[in-house]
Amino acid sequence: MKLLFTFLATFAALCANAADPIPAARALLLDATTVGPALIAVGERGHIIRSTDSGQTWQLLASPTRATLTGISFADNNQGWIVGHDGIILATHDGGNTWTLQLNNTALSFLDVLALDPRHAVAIGAFGSLFTTDDGGTTWTQRKALEEDLHLNRVTAAADGTVFIAGERGTLLRTTRNLETFTATPPGYEGSFFGVLPLGPHTAITYGLRGHVYRSEDAELSWKPVALETPALIMTAAKLKSGTIILAGQARAFFVSTDEGRTFRPWQPGLTTAVAELLEAPDGTLLAFGEVGVTRLPRPE
Repeated sequence: MKLLFTFLATFAALCANAADPIPAARALLLDATTVGPALIAVGERGHIIRSTDSGQTWQLLASPTRATLTGISFADNNQGWIVGHDGIILATHDGGNTWTLQLNNTALSFLDVLALDPRHAVAIGAFGSLFTTDDGGTTWTQRKALEEDLHLNRVTAAADGTVFIAGERGTLLRTTRNLETFTATPPGYEGSFFGVLPLGPHTAITYGLRGHVYRSEDAELSWKPVALETPALIMTAAKLKSGTIILAGQARAFFVSTDEGRTFRPWQPGLTTAVAELLEAPDGTLLAFGEVGVTRLPRPE
């Protein structure tokens, strides 16, 4: 789905952060993460932006590429990676202050990255692209998780180290931190999934096209559908420190759960454009990243 986001128009004048003087904070942003007390977000034209005040102001960082950047992940407060189109993999060893190019293969298009520790990471993307490193990114090795060349959209990890990969045509894979074998755990829906949100030792939800949301309570070996009032595309999910779970994606599509994802209700925070990522800032502020850059949202009631 992040491939489709790059074709959306970015209307900066609509952004709720219109007072922010950094144009990159009002352009298309596709992923974000916390790094200690800071936030770092990435998006179109190679933009890398950072905030040290929970998203009130942003700084544009130097980037070695103009390719669209789609995913960011940190192993700790120093070591992190960014991936993007044109087979871009960037690395930092100083908490995101500076970024260097580790891979640039224009035949590839990466959509997400997961840092497992300072030496191990996995990058995934279009047409089954999957690369791993076990030496901090000095070398990246191409792997194959599926027989078919299906898009792999997002990679996440649970607290116990279980790694999940969501992709098109109902693709849901799980593996361990060593990434040696990949086990399919399909819910039965044959459309695209855009992510898995681990909720506890044995519980997770997955989400995708047309409002398809599934929940598992047995370590993701079986899934049960969760109904949404509107069948909207769900691109991202976040669990707040309060325990509230929020789903978002298609314009105006927001859903909230206060019962560990068993049920969801519609929510209207006032944002009318598409969202690629939700993030709770260090001070508790809820931020949405997407079609119009970064937007500060009210907290669900």
